[in-house]
Amino acid sequence: MSTQIEHLVERNPRVSADELLDGFRPSERFGEVSFDTYRPDPSQPSQAEAVAELRAFADSVSGPGTQGGGFFSKLFGGSKAPAAAQGIYLDGGFGVGKTHLLASLWHAVPGPKAFGTFVEYTNLVGALSFRRTVDALKAYSLVCIDEFELDDPGDTVLMSRLMRELADAGVKLAATSNTLPGSLGEGRFAAQDFQREIQVLSSQFEVVRIDGEDYRHRGLPQAPSPLPDDAALEAAVEQHFAGRRVAADDFDALVDQLSRVHPSRYRAFIQDLDAIAWRGVRTIDQQAVALRFVVLADRLYDRDLPILSTGVPFDRVFTEEMMAGGYQKKYYRAVSRLTALAREADEA
Repeated sequence: MSTQIEHLVERNPRVSADELLDGFRPSERFGEVSFDTYRPDPSQPSQAEAVAELRAFADSVSGPGTQGGGFFSKLFGGSKAPAAAQGIYLDGGFGVGKTHLLASLWHAVPGPKAFGTFVEYTNLVGALSFRRTVDALKAYSLVCIDEFELDDPGDTVLMSRLMRELADAGVKLAATSNTLPGSLGEGRFAAQDFQREIQVLSSQFEVVRIDGEDYRHRGLPQAPSPLPDDAALEAAVEQHFAGRRVAADDFDALVDQLSRVHPSRYRAFIQDLDAIAWRGVRTIDQQAVALRFVVLADRLYDRDLPILSTGVPFDRVFTEEMMAGGYQKKYYRAVSRLTALAREADEA
């Protein structure tokens, strides 16, 4: 059975507002996770403690935010402090299971509810407008924000405002950090920055620290090297993904196409695919291009799409300056996730 070859460069999906909102749920990778399926590292007690904290928080989420009694009324007008925190924030490095736990929380509480990355929410605001986004989400019981990013002041202020309005409507909030591994242990770096940036909301967030190393590299081999040439890539696609749907593209043409597809539509952009094949992966040297590519890497990881490629390995897809610059957290996360997907293709 021959492989079905498609090309992302030929895709430019149109997505309605309702379709965008419907996509705010855990990806297939986390579609059936639960607190019971999380496996805490016995050497890291904070992981088991985080599970207990999140179970308790899940019990505090009782219904849609429109029921009233929002955050500011509690903070300034209520006679008693709320029994449970309005929000919970998971602070930890890459690969310690924060997304697994956040998705488990989403699955554990009643709806309506939303789950998305920080970037997906900012893209949603860009696609719908701020007011329409607030109006849509304020009726939810829970809004989960994965990988809250502190490296873009404008987006952080935007999300802080969005979270304040949702909290005022009584919506429970949950977020995770994107702390660099090298920042762990440095005075709770991400937690302090998060609390400062969200200002008045910070007192209503319970910070839960999760220590540990990146599970994607615990005892696993190094990421496989790229294939040597296009002929080897074509053969590997047929060997590993016969009869399945694979998007095969020249890397330069792909990253150029990303500039024509709004990031809010990247989920639809890769819909119905089983694997990815890229010819001529190179180091990206333009920041705008790199940031769009990071969003694509996140969506590919969400869908658990293995990647075969030629060109440079994924730890060289961003320049050294980018990996050390202001957006380094995004780039480290992307490299970690692309490496995991390359390994999955090698083992398919």
